[in-house]
Amino acid sequence: MYLSKVCRLLVTLVLTPLVLTFPYAALGDDVATSESLTTLFRASRKVISVNQNLINDASKGHKGLDGKSVVEMAKANYKDASGKTLSSGKPQKAMLESVSEIMSEAQELINQADVGFKGFLPAIFARRVAGRFSQKMQGSMSIKLTAPKKYVRNRANRPDKWEHDVIENKFKGEGYENGKPFFEVAKSKGKDAFRYILPEYYGESCLGCHGSPKGELDITGGKKEGGVLGELGGAISLAIFK
Repeated sequence: MYLSKVCRLLVTLVLTPLVLTFPYAALGDDVATSESLTTLFRASRKVISVNQNLINDASKGHKGLDGKSVVEMAKANYKDASGKTLSSGKPQKAMLESVSEIMSEAQELINQADVGFKGFLPAIFARRVAGRFSQKMQGSMSIKLTAPKKYVRNRANRPDKWEHDVIENKFKGEGYENGKPFFEVAKSKGKDAFRYILPEYYGESCLGCHGSPKGELDITGGKKEGGVLGELGGAISLAIFK
């Protein structure tokens, strides 16, 4: 009987580490996928950000920002940011398809001659791409652009409780590493999910709409928030549902 107990103990000690490795392996895959998608989402939005003057140029008609060209620029931005070529997984493909479709649908607006401000802003582009991507993933993943509550302009982008807690208690916490994402398994819309959120900070191109003086109307007609260069201004939040 004693020998039997010893054998059972040895079997437990041998098998337990193998069982415990499975969740960590899956978590690693989720981290890699989340890192890739949030970086690609940001890289795509950057194309719109750096081309705002071109988009709003009333002296030009065709801007050369069709779906195919924006996808190629987004992939180049992705490689610059990550040092890697984008993988050809299903989520990455869905993201690029979303970018291409949103840009194709916006061609008439973007290429409209004799009109300056078009209202096709990085945040608008990001929201449309996020919605299209989430549709394509059919409930398996979702992505959104959010921000600290005081900086949210569109109610659809408000942080949920988990996002708000991370923004306020992690990203704004003393000593938190600048640019470091946070992730964990947590509920999203009542479902179990792997949640990944990437902080974003105000750059020079952001301050035209979100900078100072606070309360002044920007080009969109919204009130400037008084943000400063390098301040936490938003976050990209991704959920992979289980």
